[in-house]
Amino acid sequence: MKVDILLGLQWGDEGKGKAVDVLTPRYDVVARFQGGPNAGHSLEFNGMKHVLHIIPSGIFHEDKVNIIGNGVVLDPTIFQEEIEALEKMGLTPTKNLFISKKAHLILPTHRLLDAAMEKGKGDKKIGSTLKGIGPTYTDKTARSGLRVGDVLLPSFWERYRALESAHIDILKRYGFDYTELLPSMEEKWLDSLRILKQFTFIDSEYEINNYIDSDKHVLAEGAQGTMLDLEFGAYPFVTSSNTIAAGAFTGLGVAPAKAGKVIGVVKAYCTRVGSGPFPTELFDKTGESLREIGGEYGATTGRPRRCGWLDLPALKYAVMLNGVTEIVLTKADVMSQFETIKICTAYEINGEQTQRVPFDNTVEIKPVYTEFRGWQQDVSDIRNYDDLPLEFKQYVQYIEKELNVPISVVSVGPDREATIVR
Repeated sequence: MKVDILLGLQWGDEGKGKAVDVLTPRYDVVARFQGGPNAGHSLEFNGMKHVLHIIPSGIFHEDKVNIIGNGVVLDPTIFQEEIEALEKMGLTPTKNLFISKKAHLILPTHRLLDAAMEKGKGDKKIGSTLKGIGPTYTDKTARSGLRVGDVLLPSFWERYRALESAHIDILKRYGFDYTELLPSMEEKWLDSLRILKQFTFIDSEYEINNYIDSDKHVLAEGAQGTMLDLEFGAYPFVTSSNTIAAGAFTGLGVAPAKAGKVIGVVKAYCTRVGSGPFPTELFDKTGESLREIGGEYGATTGRPRRCGWLDLPALKYAVMLNGVTEIVLTKADVMSQFETIKICTAYEINGEQTQRVPFDNTVEIKPVYTEFRGWQQDVSDIRNYDDLPLEFKQYVQYIEKELNVPISVVSVGPDREATIVR
């Protein structure tokens, strides 16, 4: 059996949460492989919206195993909030959610460091979610971080205080006043360890490989999006982990030879939260309409998302990096009222057209657009692909032809039922 990988092909917020929720019935195990509470995976069913930050999006299916992998960074305080919300729904996550011992912990001082560092950048800030992600991954690579399994060791408190002390020294150098914030943050954090310890900590690399060898279907769930990848995104306006398919191997301990399908989630237009290049960004009424109709506000931060037309050069780049085998297209229903829809088919840089994403993220990019007639019809109640408007199907077929990848699922609304499986 192979591990299928599901991830975003844009700048995050593509609708991965719903995609995982819809596809979970096909799988036995859903495992998150990177990122932390800077992710916000939204799901909607039974008339209610649910947002997950750390917990895999398969958690609402109680007969499925959910795993937080070693590549994830976990904030016990936010984890507790998510668990309590699930329990209010009548779920018992301790039964089907397991946590890698090797996942790193986000400390209260990591969040303060995040705020201090972002403030120190001034007008060059990257748009951090201020969840402590970057500083936690920094400690991980500096080999000074704390892991989930460490909370059970006798040396935990000594190591916790030592790391906290090192962080406070850095905060002082930044001139950041932490004295009022830290005590209450730390009190909540220490209390939340109670909840964390109720869960089973596992050697996730062994367990996941055992599932694979036992012919169980495993889905690896990514966070953020390809264009925010630490290696291949528009550095430094990126996240702190590897968001591409390769990250699933190190984030779960799975060999590349065990990779199956790579399912790329693509929003029918583009959005981005935070700073950094965004070639197709719209600053007009069309961009405002996309934001308002699509509810484009960050699930984690609440910040308004930057909106623009679909970017094919960036998508082709993402397909190449990930080896995408099929695509889930989301939120095309948001564009149902537009008379004309555009797709960026090339970049113009210094007077020359190119299909390549440039290394220099300060270079001026002029998007080259191809126009399409809009379908101008509500599609949210359609459940059969053949019943979609001709213009909608032409839009889908054009994307498939350009990417040379089939679109296997089309989402026409936020609810799990508003889905067309081709």
